[in-house]
Amino acid sequence: MIVGIQVTETGLIAPEFAPAAPRGLCTDCGVSRTSTPTDCGTACQFIKPDYAAMEAAVHGRARDESRPDELFFGPFQRMAKARLKQPSEGAQWTGITSRLGERLLETGAVEAILTMAPDPDDKWKPRPVMVTKAEAMAQVRGMRMGYAPLLALLEPARAAGFNRIGIIGIPCQIHALRRLEAKLGFERIYVIGTPCSDNTTTANFHEFLALLSDKPDSITYLEFKANYHVELRFDNGSKREVPFLMLPLSDLRPDFFPLTCRTCVDYTNSLADITVGYMGGTGEQWLLIRNDRGAELLGLLGDEVALTEPDDNGKPDGSKRAGPVKGFMANTERAAGGLPLRRMPKWVRPIVGKLMPLVGPQGKEFARTRVEMKAIETILHLRREAPGMMKNMIPPHVWKLVARYGLVPETGETKEG
Repeated sequence: MIVGIQVTETGLIAPEFAPAAPRGLCTDCGVSRTSTPTDCGTACQFIKPDYAAMEAAVHGRARDESRPDELFFGPFQRMAKARLKQPSEGAQWTGITSRLGERLLETGAVEAILTMAPDPDDKWKPRPVMVTKAEAMAQVRGMRMGYAPLLALLEPARAAGFNRIGIIGIPCQIHALRRLEAKLGFERIYVIGTPCSDNTTTANFHEFLALLSDKPDSITYLEFKANYHVELRFDNGSKREVPFLMLPLSDLRPDFFPLTCRTCVDYTNSLADITVGYMGGTGEQWLLIRNDRGAELLGLLGDEVALTEPDDNGKPDGSKRAGPVKGFMANTERAAGGLPLRRMPKWVRPIVGKLMPLVGPQGKEFARTRVEMKAIETILHLRREAPGMMKNMIPPHVWKLVARYGLVPETGETKEG
């Protein structure tokens, strides 16, 4: 329920909402904060997702496993590596996502964009806002970390008289949106999705930043990149890249990432019209144009965007990614069983960190690797912590992704028994 609305002259509308209704597995997508919180029962990704039916409803067909990579990434018409020729200042990469929002508003295709802005009191905390002026999209550029009730904006958007909207969201938000879309009454909704994995609370994220720097408040930018590094930028203008293997992930509390984010089955945001991420981009952004509306969105950028084919050093038998995935699986089995992670000796980490960008999976193969890892993580953590939910939460295509690693359903883990 809305408890207040702040309207600014800059083109941002930031409603304030009542607290979220208590739920079990929940990332606070915003549905529980609306006037119909019982919609969670049908909208939630973590109850009984049916991706085959939903993909068919949204894209006109479910993922076709005979087409290269649809088993991994969901339905798409085109995949591309992309960058804006003129990068947007303050954007996370070159700014394709926020530029799409600008173009939707500039052309009058929508009356508002529903997205996240930084909270006035914490630059890392996401704050749901409706953007009504193209120039205001500059205020929502960059990454936020934490749960944010994006879909609670749907009711105030309708109350404001908006009939055509754009939404920029992560998978659990977009799943719920698609489940509710038919009853919302909007004339048109453009859905720009970003991939997501292992979200956490903003408070937890601050703990992570404190492990990366003795001056965490000076960090202004953080990005996981496809070159096996995390890029950090600081308020003095300096930059630093940290190899994945040097990240202090094993120092985090066991509950740092909640069960929801350890069991998400939609890393690539398969129900968006267009997915904009990094995984298959090899230093640039990675686009999955999923349907005609996604193609329309890309068309709004015209010659502002440079498009090339994604790199791919994978092999047909998947052997390029097999080693990293098997190592991840072994560590995840330990973590799911409550055992400490196996740590690589400190003196070896810098060496392997330099080798991975040279010999590890790259481009589309890097993306396949991450999707397989995520599928394995989902199964192992649910099997340990919520086995009764497995038959409803894990779609059939996830089991197909992990079969090559010997991970198969046990009795009661699928709807077939």
